[in-house]
Amino acid sequence: QVQLVQSGGGLVQPGGSLRLSCAASGGTFSRYYMAWFRQGPGKERELAARITGTSGVKDYTDSVKGRFTISRDNAENTVYLQMNNLKPEDTATYYCAASSSWTLVPGRYVYWGQGTQVTVSS
Repeated sequence: QVQLVQSGGGLVQPGGSLRLSCAASGGTFSRYYMAWFRQGPGKERELAARITGTSGVKDYTDSVKGRFTISRDNAENTVYLQMNNLKPEDTATYYCAASSSWTLVPGRYVYWGQGTQVTVSS
């Protein structure tokens, strides 16, 4: 059983930056593909970024490419999402998630963090 605990988030002005963290415990962290999903008001949950376990391959949804960076530290069992040049449309609840598959499908992610609110507003 893997537990994911998120930190970071909050209120930021447009153009600002935030970093989200997700600390894992209870499993072999490096075995899991990790992802950050987000769900905005009235919207479906979408994958923002994902990263492989050890090879460092990353993938982003088009709307965040060039602004968000996903990374992980397997020694610290933590995955990060660095968000730069934030826009109001990035406002959402962000979730980290772990899967044994390289997938875009939320239902294939077995473990989820508690969610953290990111609000981009002036």
